[in-house]
Amino acid sequence: MPHKIEALQKLSRNLWWSWDTEAKELFYSLSPLLWERVNHNPVELLHHISNDEINARLDSKYGDKLARVSQRFEEYLNDKDTWVAKHAPSLAEKTVAYFSAEFGIHESIRIYSGGLGVLSGDHIKSASDLGLNFVGITLFYKEGYFRQCLNHEGWQTEEYPLQYPESMPLEKVTDAEGKDLIISFDIAQSEVFAQAWCLNVGRAKLFLLDTNIPANESHYRDICSRVYGGDQNMRINQEIVLGIGGVKLLKALDIDPAVYHMNEGHSAFLTVELLAAELEKGKQLEEAIERVKEQCVFTTHTPVAAGHDRFSSDMMHYSFDKYLHKIGLPFDDFLRMGAEDQSNIHGLFTMTVLALNLSRTANGVSKLHGEVSREMWKHIYAAKTANEVPIGHITNGVHMSSWSSGTTDRFWRQYTDSLDTLTSSPEAASEILARVTDEELWSLRYHLKRNLIDFIYRYLSNHLYHQHSYGAYLEHDTSKSRKNPLSPDVLTIGFARRFATYKRAPLIFSDIERLTRIVNNATMPVQIIFSGKAHPHDDAGKHYIQQIVEHTLQPQFKGKIIFLENYNIGVAKRMISGVDVWLNNPVRPLEASGTSGQKTVLHGGLNFSVPDGWWPEAFNGENGWSIGHGEVFDDHHEQDRHDAEQLYDVLENQIIPTFYNRNADNIPVNWLKKVRNAIITIGPEYNTHRMVRDYTTNYYLKD
Repeated sequence: MPHKIEALQKLSRNLWWSWDTEAKELFYSLSPLLWERVNHNPVELLHHISNDEINARLDSKYGDKLARVSQRFEEYLNDKDTWVAKHAPSLAEKTVAYFSAEFGIHESIRIYSGGLGVLSGDHIKSASDLGLNFVGITLFYKEGYFRQCLNHEGWQTEEYPLQYPESMPLEKVTDAEGKDLIISFDIAQSEVFAQAWCLNVGRAKLFLLDTNIPANESHYRDICSRVYGGDQNMRINQEIVLGIGGVKLLKALDIDPAVYHMNEGHSAFLTVELLAAELEKGKQLEEAIERVKEQCVFTTHTPVAAGHDRFSSDMMHYSFDKYLHKIGLPFDDFLRMGAEDQSNIHGLFTMTVLALNLSRTANGVSKLHGEVSREMWKHIYAAKTANEVPIGHITNGVHMSSWSSGTTDRFWRQYTDSLDTLTSSPEAASEILARVTDEELWSLRYHLKRNLIDFIYRYLSNHLYHQHSYGAYLEHDTSKSRKNPLSPDVLTIGFARRFATYKRAPLIFSDIERLTRIVNNATMPVQIIFSGKAHPHDDAGKHYIQQIVEHTLQPQFKGKIIFLENYNIGVAKRMISGVDVWLNNPVRPLEASGTSGQKTVLHGGLNFSVPDGWWPEAFNGENGWSIGHGEVFDDHHEQDRHDAEQLYDVLENQIIPTFYNRNADNIPVNWLKKVRNAIITIGPEYNTHRMVRDYTTNYYLKD
């Protein structure tokens, strides 16, 4: 039996299990209750279960399943016949180094805050699936991102529970002698030290830098405490650790990447460390810059000017004076690399500008965002028109297997060998769907909605009901219109994401009387599920949360509009699988891409969105609905009024009637036609397998 226990332990320490349904079931079935309590963390789960118990279980069918999963896992790790081996063999050997300030790989590993991190997590998984020799670089945040708590007034407060490496699938990075590998770099006048942890993600590796070690001065030990925590000084320190420290770590590990991919500007200081290496070889500055550009690619995610990191020249001087003196780079030359205005290089230093200036290629994350980015940054290229700016686009996608519930995965495996086959092409999706009846598809939807509703009641019981007396959520409504709150019979809308104000979470509450009629319609009711966090310093976003919580407590909305506290990847998985419609109503064009709506598709969910981010590329009139046609107004009040009216109009006259229009067998045939269209047109295109193939072909491989 010991080798079988070792196999289970090995599975627990590689995040491959997180996108394999049978592997997840191995851990869940050991103790469903404990699995929930440890936030789906198999390492911690196995700490609480004795080898004697596991041995006893291995004599049953459990042992057969473990053997089957372990064999598939080993075959995955050792498979040489990958997409990369066939189409980009040089990148099966030479490393792609991907730097991101956050990675949202799984809810049990809290080193992410939102969409950027989730995109990074999906990217590394697809890189593994496709066979890229891929390493990720980020920070180990001992407190992670915050746990959201709502007080009795519905106001968001933050808690920061510690993360312990021994309870996570992390391995300490060591040197050839087995000692902790320690790197060092300069911040201000101090030498700062960092250790590193390694997280296995399928075939890929993610390295996490950690300054919480005794060698550091006390105030430097906390650099990596929180995701996006602290003030500007903390932010620049984190970005020095990520960029400069990340390059030093790779060098210490004897990893010489074919390409450095900066995912957003947080890691742009890596270009300076690469520049230092070129200057040390005796190259002149201009030649050194060209050499660095050959090695780097950059992805920008932010279409809002204020969203890009900027630091004062005084802060740059304080943080980099010692470092620049060591590498022989004049301060003004350094400032010039990050200056938006070359006539005033002592103004703000912009991380995005540094990345753009020292990368061979750059891209936005949707077609529209590429257009916005070219317009936003044309001044640094002295371009006459935006079309002359060398910023392209690769539209974001999602890692379909990671976002497939067990119910959904088992459903599709009745008709195909894997979700990858279903999403491989529109033709493959069409062929598979031709074998799926409307009755079967509708049964899947009911199953998923029941799973969501059951989850919500358990979740509310554990969080809101006992903490804040929000018992109204759980009470039965005996009115004639609704005998029970939250029913799988009812059209269910979901809205969940970061509560930035431009995402306009409360837009659907613009006309309370109209929404009341919609929600409480006697024959065609609607229920709405909200969730999301505001940044700790974003009081406007917190106010939006408070508004929605207050609305959920109004008599006409009790039990019909719900806000779920402490949004995370686990809550997201439940919501995207269970809702019928995914609502997205940002101010166009401020959503760079967005990916949450892409995750609903294989579950049979439909998108209802402002034509922003990825949706203008995907929407064809038959695979979801659009809020307006991309109209943009200078006055934000007029914009909100217009978009709210469009939202209500489409909801009342198109979405609701289509959902409740049934045939003799109570099947919404026209609704399911849209579901089928969405699976065929969205699934094969808006996934990270396609996205990573695009990055590999267009950006990672040099001409």
